[in-house]
Amino acid sequence: MASYSVNPAAVAFARARIDARQYVLRSRWNEVAPSAADGTAYLEKHSWNEYGQWHLGLTDGATDDTKARYAFILGDFRRVHRMGIIACHYRAAEWGHKDVELAAHELLQYLDNRVS
Repeated sequence: MASYSVNPAAVAFARARIDARQYVLRSRWNEVAPSAADGTAYLEKHSWNEYGQWHLGLTDGATDDTKARYAFILGDFRRVHRMGIIACHYRAAEWGHKDVELAAHELLQYLDNRVS
Protein backbone atom coordinates (compact mmCIF):
# COMPACT_ATOMS: atom_id res chain seq x y z
CA MET A 1 0.00 0.00 0.00
CA ALA A 2 1.25 3.49 -0.82
CA SER A 3 2.15 5.86 1.97
CA TYR A 4 1.38 9.55 1.98
CA SER A 5 2.57 12.70 3.63
CA VAL A 6 0.61 15.91 4.06
CA ASN A 7 1.04 18.50 1.33
CA PRO A 8 1.63 21.78 3.23
CA ALA A 9 1.00 23.80 0.06
CA ALA A 10 -2.48 22.26 -0.19
CA VAL A 11 -3.27 23.08 3.44
CA ALA A 12 -2.27 26.73 2.94
CA PHE A 13 -4.10 26.89 -0.39
CA ALA A 14 -7.31 25.40 1.04
CA ARG A 15 -7.23 27.82 3.98
CA ALA A 16 -6.78 30.74 1.57
CA ARG A 17 -9.71 29.52 -0.55
CA ILE A 18 -11.85 29.20 2.56
CA ASP A 19 -10.87 32.71 3.70
CA ALA A 20 -11.80 34.01 0.24
CA ARG A 21 -15.16 32.18 0.50
CA GLN A 22 -14.30 30.02 -2.49
CA TYR A 23 -15.94 26.88 -1.19
CA VAL A 24 -19.03 24.73 -1.61
CA LEU A 25 -20.73 23.62 1.58
CA ARG A 26 -23.11 21.04 0.12
CA SER A 27 -22.36 18.91 -2.88
CA ARG A 28 -22.62 15.33 -4.03
CA TRP A 29 -18.91 14.65 -4.09
CA ASN A 30 -19.26 11.53 -6.24
CA GLU A 31 -20.88 13.72 -8.91
CA VAL A 32 -18.54 16.73 -8.77
CA ALA A 33 -15.16 15.22 -7.88
CA PRO A 34 -12.75 15.80 -10.76
CA SER A 35 -12.06 12.88 -13.06
CA ALA A 36 -8.64 11.96 -14.45
CA ALA A 37 -9.65 13.76 -17.66
CA ASP A 38 -10.53 16.87 -15.65
CA GLY A 39 -7.06 16.75 -14.10
CA THR A 40 -5.45 16.46 -17.52
CA ALA A 41 -7.48 19.42 -18.81
CA TYR A 42 -6.46 21.46 -15.77
CA LEU A 43 -2.79 20.65 -16.35
CA GLU A 44 -3.03 21.91 -19.94
CA LYS A 45 -3.48 25.44 -18.57
CA HIS A 46 -1.82 25.26 -15.15
CA SER A 47 1.48 24.23 -13.60
CA TRP A 48 2.18 21.10 -11.59
CA ASN A 49 2.47 23.29 -8.49
CA GLU A 50 -1.04 24.65 -9.10
CA TYR A 51 -2.33 21.13 -9.68
CA GLY A 52 -0.67 19.91 -6.52
CA GLN A 53 -2.29 22.59 -4.36
CA TRP A 54 -5.62 20.84 -4.81
CA HIS A 55 -4.30 17.61 -3.26
CA LEU A 56 -3.94 17.15 0.48
CA GLY A 57 -1.59 14.19 0.16
CA LEU A 58 1.75 13.57 -1.51
CA THR A 59 2.52 9.99 -2.46
CA ASP A 60 5.81 9.07 -0.82
CA GLY A 61 8.39 8.00 -3.36
CA ALA A 62 6.40 9.08 -6.42
CA THR A 63 8.11 11.16 -9.07
CA ASP A 64 7.45 14.90 -8.97
CA ASP A 65 5.37 16.38 -11.78
CA THR A 66 3.26 13.25 -12.23
CA LYS A 67 -0.35 12.62 -11.28
CA ALA A 68 0.82 9.69 -9.16
CA ARG A 69 2.56 12.18 -6.86
CA TYR A 70 -0.73 13.74 -5.71
CA ALA A 71 -3.61 12.22 -3.76
CA PHE A 72 -6.66 13.22 -1.72
CA ILE A 73 -8.17 15.98 -3.88
CA LEU A 74 -10.05 18.72 -2.00
CA GLY A 75 -12.06 20.47 -4.67
CA ASP A 76 -13.15 20.80 -8.26
CA PHE A 77 -10.20 22.93 -9.47
CA ARG A 78 -12.27 26.06 -8.78
CA ARG A 79 -13.53 25.76 -5.23
CA VAL A 80 -12.84 23.69 -2.15
CA HIS A 81 -15.73 21.34 -1.37
CA ARG A 82 -16.68 20.50 2.20
CA MET A 83 -17.60 17.02 0.99
CA GLY A 84 -14.20 16.76 -0.70
CA ILE A 85 -12.52 17.43 2.63
CA ILE A 86 -14.79 14.87 4.30
CA ALA A 87 -13.94 12.34 1.57
CA CYS A 88 -10.22 12.94 2.20
CA HIS A 89 -10.75 12.49 5.93
CA TYR A 90 -12.74 9.29 5.47
CA ARG A 91 -10.37 7.70 2.96
CA ALA A 92 -7.30 8.59 4.99
CA ALA A 93 -8.88 7.19 8.16
CA GLU A 94 -10.04 4.06 6.36
CA TRP A 95 -6.54 3.27 5.09
CA GLY A 96 -4.60 4.40 8.18
CA HIS A 97 -2.94 7.54 6.80
CA LYS A 98 -3.11 9.36 10.12
CA ASP A 99 -1.29 12.57 9.15
CA VAL A 100 -3.55 13.15 6.15
CA GLU A 101 -6.60 12.24 8.23
CA LEU A 102 -5.67 14.84 10.87
CA ALA A 103 -4.92 17.50 8.26
CA ALA A 104 -8.34 16.92 6.68
CA HIS A 105 -9.99 17.07 10.10
CA GLU A 106 -8.28 20.38 10.86
CA LEU A 107 -9.36 21.83 7.50
CA LEU A 108 -12.93 20.69 8.10
CA GLN A 109 -12.94 22.38 11.50
CA TYR A 110 -11.43 25.52 9.97
CA LEU A 111 -14.13 25.66 7.30
CA ASP A 112 -16.95 24.95 9.72
CA ASN A 113 -15.72 27.65 12.11
CA ARG A 114 -15.52 30.20 9.28
CA VAL A 115 -19.12 29.63 8.16
CA SER A 116 -20.79 29.33 11.57
